[in-house]
Amino acid sequence: MGSITPPGSALMRRLRRGAPDRRKRLVLAAVLFLAFLAFLATFAVDWAVSPAADAATSSPSASSSPSTGSASTAEGPCAVSPTNGCIRGTILDSERKPATGVDVDVAGPGGFAQTATTDDSGRWSVTVTTAGQYTVSVDQDSLPKGQYLTDAGDAERKVNATLNANVGQIFQLSDQQGVTTSDDTSSVSAARAWQQLASGIRLGLLIALASVGLSLIYGTTGLSSFSHGEQVTLGGLLAYVFANQLGWNIWVTGIVVTLLCAATGYLQDAAIWRPLRRRRISLTQLMIVTIGLSIAAQYAFQYFFGASTVRIQQGNPETVTFAGLTLTVQSYVAMGIALVVLVGTGLFLAKTRFGRATRAVSDNPALAAASGIDVDRVIRFVWTLAAGLAGLSGVMLGLVLNGVNWQTGLQLLLLMFASVTLGGLGTAYGALVGSMIIGIVVELTNLVLPGDFKYATALVILILILLFRPQGIFGRAERIG
Repeated sequence: MGSITPPGSALMRRLRRGAPDRRKRLVLAAVLFLAFLAFLATFAVDWAVSPAADAATSSPSASSSPSTGSASTAEGPCAVSPTNGCIRGTILDSERKPATGVDVDVAGPGGFAQTATTDDSGRWSVTVTTAGQYTVSVDQDSLPKGQYLTDAGDAERKVNATLNANVGQIFQLSDQQGVTTSDDTSSVSAARAWQQLASGIRLGLLIALASVGLSLIYGTTGLSSFSHGEQVTLGGLLAYVFANQLGWNIWVTGIVVTLLCAATGYLQDAAIWRPLRRRRISLTQLMIVTIGLSIAAQYAFQYFFGASTVRIQQGNPETVTFAGLTLTVQSYVAMGIALVVLVGTGLFLAKTRFGRATRAVSDNPALAAASGIDVDRVIRFVWTLAAGLAGLSGVMLGLVLNGVNWQTGLQLLLLMFASVTLGGLGTAYGALVGSMIIGIVVELTNLVLPGDFKYATALVILILILLFRPQGIFGRAERIG
């Protein structure tokens, strides 16, 4: 007869404490990994900024104070440092080509006055050494012949400059003289609508990268993760550290950041979500945890990176005109990468065994478990995939928007939830379609409303969806009760 292991034996004690020991090790690994990321970010910023500060203090142009009130010509790009800030911009003519030889006057605190002249690429820049509000004005007499400001009343702008940061301004010229305000609906034209449509497609593709992961998390766990936007922010800020501060190649940066963000998703599930699921914590309590995690991550970002917007790549982006559309090179590349990744994700979910298992868990977790599918393993994979896609979205958005800050993900969270709800909760394909619709509608709103109101459109769409089709486009109506 086989022997029965006594309950008090060493083997049984090890078996009983095996699971808690594994959880402790996973929690410790997560804490150490996040601490390493924080140390890396702090070290990278300090290490990369110090040479710039030394160069700024040793150069003749930096040692002379620009706030003497005398006008000068800003030659060459300015570099930000702890003692310097940069006000820069681009001026394009009516054909979206660089306008050269245009004078831009910058005035600010302490009698600061400086004049910059656009170069062959239409760019200008001014270095400032005092944070505060500055006035940027275009000398309309220096504009090329036959060119006028699109909005003549916009020749003078107020900007808030900070040290160790860039602030950008773009002036657009027209071949027709007159005053046009940004909220004048009579300025709507076919060309402008075509341009806004392209911007909407771009926004939709980049939001879809994050929304697909958010939808998969909901489908497999039933959890609406309010901390998903911070994964987008994390991707953009890590890209800033590697590409801007450490000088890494942008392609290598994108790959490394995506992998690091995916690793944070894996560790989140291992250290937080799986233990909470095993304790059968309710979805409401889990949602509150995501809200707390979101707030904690936001203030951690602000602590390490500051409240100002940081740029992944310095310098004004190059623009390319194709089929009557003018977008930056980064925009075209980001749209192409997003499209390839989304198609690849869709094929993975539809054609591979693990992808079918993921869809099975999303459809019915209990039935999937009864069929022999390891539900915990699938959920762990979904968290990893969702965090990686969100991190990639943060890199692409940081390049396209020419900057990222500690609240970037929070500002996009409403768009992501609206996209997922419109497409159908828990459906990856629905999230893609919903993101495209939300992106296009939000950008087309600029044709009739001021730019500050465009994100409110997503809230209106969300309310209408919940009123008339709460299951979304691809969702199934379910009976409750």
